[in-house]
Amino acid sequence: MYEQIAAYYDLTHVDLTADIPYIRQLAGEMGGPVLELGCGSGRLLRPLAQSGYSVTGVDNSPAMLARARAWLAEEKTAVQNRVTLIEADMTDFTVNGRFPLAIIPYNTFMHLDTGQATVVLHRVRNCLAADGRLFIDLINPFAVANTLPDQLISLENTLTDPQTGDVILHMAANRLDSAAQILHITWIYDRSPAGGGPIHRTVAQAAYHYRYPHQMQILLQDAGFSRLEMMGDYDQSPFREDSGRFLILASL
Repeated sequence: MYEQIAAYYDLTHVDLTADIPYIRQLAGEMGGPVLELGCGSGRLLRPLAQSGYSVTGVDNSPAMLARARAWLAEEKTAVQNRVTLIEADMTDFTVNGRFPLAIIPYNTFMHLDTGQATVVLHRVRNCLAADGRLFIDLINPFAVANTLPDQLISLENTLTDPQTGDVILHMAANRLDSAAQILHITWIYDRSPAGGGPIHRTVAQAAYHYRYPHQMQILLQDAGFSRLEMMGDYDQSPFREDSGRFLILASL
């Protein structure tokens, strides 16, 4: 999916910054290098490296990693030296050393089915230091389960490409499979010149696996994580069914 939409990812996520202060805080508390699975174009890598933290980012999309390398080339040498990028699937990657903190950021874990999730959690556990932590950031599953079954196409954003001036209509259509706990999303990007003209359409599809707290608890405990904290937002408030997010901080 991300090979298709890499050109639009940063535009659609430009306002997604609410998680950065908390992740910086976690990195500061753990005082060591950070492992990020699903680092994409570097939305989190960049502020972490700029703040002085060494970060290893793993992603399986060459197009997204190319965007990460592009901004990295513009940074000071000290920032560049703090970042390691690895092109690999999060179910099958190799890193050097152990990490006090691993993060699977904004909804990334939801791309994994149960078998893949199990593999990833075991692999992460083996990458963590003895007192390491894993942070997982998810959509509130109760909110996902309430997705309307209309399958209508809705307008998410109207964007302007800063390089070309093109207008981009970002749309989405959802289909919920509540029995399998999967939200199927079709993303549509219609690009056209600012003054009007032909439309270039990009369509991508994703399947988001949503899990309830007790299901995440079982997955994490089976992978060797013994202490879990579940929060409802980046202010570390307790998780509730009406929380804005579903955040998990797991320790060995």
